[in-house]
Amino acid sequence: MESSNQQSRLLPVISLLFSATLWGVVWYPLRLLEQQGLSGLWSALLSFGAATTVCLWVFIRERRLLAGNFLPLLLMGLAAGWCNVAFIVAVLEGNVVRVLLLFYLSPFWAVCLGWLLLGEGLDGKSLLVFVVAVSGAFIMLWDDSLGYPWPGGRADWLAVSSGLAFALSNVFVRKLQTVGVLLKSVSTWAAVVVIAAVWTGLRGDAFPVVGHGVVLGAVLLGLGGFLVMSLAVIYGVTRMPVHRSAVILLFELVVGAVSSLLLTDEVIQMREWLGGGLIIVAAYVAAHIHAVSET
Repeated sequence: MESSNQQSRLLPVISLLFSATLWGVVWYPLRLLEQQGLSGLWSALLSFGAATTVCLWVFIRERRLLAGNFLPLLLMGLAAGWCNVAFIVAVLEGNVVRVLLLFYLSPFWAVCLGWLLLGEGLDGKSLLVFVVAVSGAFIMLWDDSLGYPWPGGRADWLAVSSGLAFALSNVFVRKLQTVGVLLKSVSTWAAVVVIAAVWTGLRGDAFPVVGHGVVLGAVLLGLGGFLVMSLAVIYGVTRMPVHRSAVILLFELVVGAVSSLLLTDEVIQMREWLGGGLIIVAAYVAAHIHAVSET
């Protein structure tokens, strides 16, 4: 019995570490596909479309749960969908480590969402998270030519909005305890397909002329990458207190920094390391707040 309990506690941790590792390196195959002519939006559409297609049966099997939880599933899907699409485009257009650091402003967004949507008071520790995270963002986004902090381009905007969407989607993931991991995952993938399709339609982007191998690569990335990653992170977040999952997912930053160092010639400035360090501190403090509130 004790061995079974230890295994049940260990599996969510392994699941989140595995997912964080994959998310930390997924930018590389995405860039390889882009070099072959497949944009980030089309990669998202094909990859998540493949994952959704092979799991469409879930909507039929879970139709009662889907009908009974349609609105929160829809909101969760749209938030997680934007999180994924924005992240994919951001890591293709921007500096990998900078995008990851700005994405992890999510603890700051969690504090804001709790205050605005849930009526949670801002105690001293929550204000500390707010101040530290904002300070880190100000340092990273400071523009000398403007004299104030401002995102340096679309990649920055997308990274910040992806972190906001991630924080919002996790609220719904935790609230939908009666809904299985698979239904939540497929809802997310379907939302990615819809968002990517709408975006490409608004941009008027026709399907690029690429080889069958490139299309197959995107499909395999969806089935062997995004499908597995999404299942792993939703499984871990569903079965673990928020404070623990938030800290474990920070491992993505380590993997992203190491993979970027090894596979690119991108340079991170001292200002970005300093601001990013403050953002990581804010994430840790936010996790500690959750830990204390749940004991």
